Amino acid sequence: MGNKDKGVQVEQRHAKIEDEQELDLSERIADAVAAEDAEALVALLDPLPLSEALRELLALAAEDRDRVLSLVPPELAAELIEEAPHAVATDLVERLDHAKAAEIIDELDSDVQADLIGDLDEVDAEDILGRLDAEDAADVRRLTGYEDETAGGLMVAEAFSFPDNATVGAVLRRLASDEEDFERYRGQHPYIVDEQGRPIGVASLRGLLTAKRSDKLTDIMVTPLTVSVSTPLEALQDLFDEHPFLGLPVVETDGRLVGVVSRAAIDAATLERAESQSLKHHGLVEDEVRSMPTWLRSRRRLAWLAANIVLNIIAASVISAYEETLAAVIAIAVFLPMVSDMSGCSGNQAVGVTMRELSLGLVRPADALRVWLKEVTVGAINGLALGCLIGVVAWVWKGNPWLGVVIGFALAVNTLIAVSIGGVVPLALKRLGQDPAAASGPLLTTITDMAGFFLVLSLASLMMPLLT
Repeated sequence: MGNKDKGVQVEQRHAKIEDEQELDLSERIADAVAAEDAEALVALLDPLPLSEALRELLALAAEDRDRVLSLVPPELAAELIEEAPHAVATDLVERLDHAKAAEIIDELDSDVQADLIGDLDEVDAEDILGRLDAEDAADVRRLTGYEDETAGGLMVAEAFSFPDNATVGAVLRRLASDEEDFERYRGQHPYIVDEQGRPIGVASLRGLLTAKRSDKLTDIMVTPLTVSVSTPLEALQDLFDEHPFLGLPVVETDGRLVGVVSRAAIDAATLERAESQSLKHHGLVEDEVRSMPTWLRSRRRLAWLAANIVLNIIAASVISAYEETLAAVIAIAVFLPMVSDMSGCSGNQAVGVTMRELSLGLVRPADALRVWLKEVTVGAINGLALGCLIGVVAWVWKGNPWLGVVIGFALAVNTLIAVSIGGVVPLALKRLGQDPAAASGPLLTTITDMAGFFLVLSLASLMMPLLT
C-alpha cells in the first residue's frame, strides 16, 4: 500500500473519530437538557469555542434552546446570543421569560442591547427595559433612536471619561480598583470632559504611565478627534483608515460626549453590510439560518421566487413571438442562452461596481448620466470583443457566416444594454427609495434576457434567406 493510500486512511479514521466525538457531545448535551442539569451544561458548553457552542445550541429543538439559555449562567447565555446572527439572537431573546431575558441582556454591551431591544415587540421591550438598571435602560432607549449605520447606532454608551480637574492618579486608581473597567471600556483612552460633558482632551496610556500621579489630566491631554452621532459608516471607515485609533468619541449636536465607536464595530458593520448585499443578490432579503422555522424560511424565499416567475414569463414571451423563426433555424436555439448569459454577466459586473461605489459614497443617484457614459465605453469594447468571439464560434460550428453575424451583433448590442442597466438601475432604485441590492439582479436578468432574445430572433427573421 502506498503512502498516499495510508494517508487517506488516516484522514478517514480521524474524520470518523471526530464525528463520533461530536455525536457523543450532542447526546450528552441533549441528556443534560432533558435532566435540566445546569452544571453539566456549563461543563459541556463553556470549554467549547463560541462558534461550536452556538452550533450545538442551534442543533437543539426550539424548546430545548430555551431551557439551555434559562439554565446556564447569564454570562454564558449572553456570549452565545452575541455570537449568533442578529435575527437568530432576537428570536432567542423573544422566546425567553422576560426576567431571564433581562438578566442576559444586562450582560451585553449597550450597542448589542440596543440592537436586540430595537427589534422586539414594543410591549416586550419595555417590560425587559423596566427590569434593567434605570441608567442602562436610558442608554438603550437613547441608542435605539439612532440610525443603524451611523456613529450613534454603532457606538457603545460607555465612555471612559473624567472631569477636567481629575488627576493622573485618579485614572490609575480607578483602573486598579475595578478590573471590569478594562473589559467594559474595551481599552479606551481616558477622555477629559468639561462641565457641560463636552470632550476637551484625551490622555494616552504612555502619558499616564510617565506622568506624576499628582499631574492633572489637562496637563498631559491632547485635543481629541470626535465624530457626530450622525456620521455615516462610510465616513467612519475613512477615518479609521486614516488614523490608527481603536476608538473615537461620539458627540451629540450640542457637543456632549455620548459614547465611543470602536474600530471593531466599524469592521463588523462593514462585513455585515457586505454579507447582507450578497444575500439579497441571491434572493434572501432577510437574514436566514437553517435553525429557523421551516415555514418562515419558505415564506421569505417564496416572495422573491414568485416575482422571478413573473419576470421569466415576460422574457419567455419574446421567444413565443418568434416560434416560426426558431423552427426554421433551429441552430439559433443553441445560442440564445449564450447571448443572454454573457450579457447578464457583463451587467452583473456593472451592478457590482455601482453597489460598491454606493456603499463607499462615491456615487449618488444624481450621477446616473456620468455612470452610464463610463459603462457604455467599457460595454462597447467588451461587447465588440465578445461579439466577434462568439460570432466566429457560430460560423465555424454551423458553417454559416451570417449566423455568426446575427449572434455576434446581438451579443455586442445586448452587452451595451446590460452594462447600461447594471450601472444605472441601482442608482434609480436608490432614488426611488427601494433596495438596489435586492431588486437590481432580477430586473437586470429580465431585461437582458428579453433584449437578447429579441435581438437574435428579430435579426434572424430579417436575414432568414441567408440563414436557411
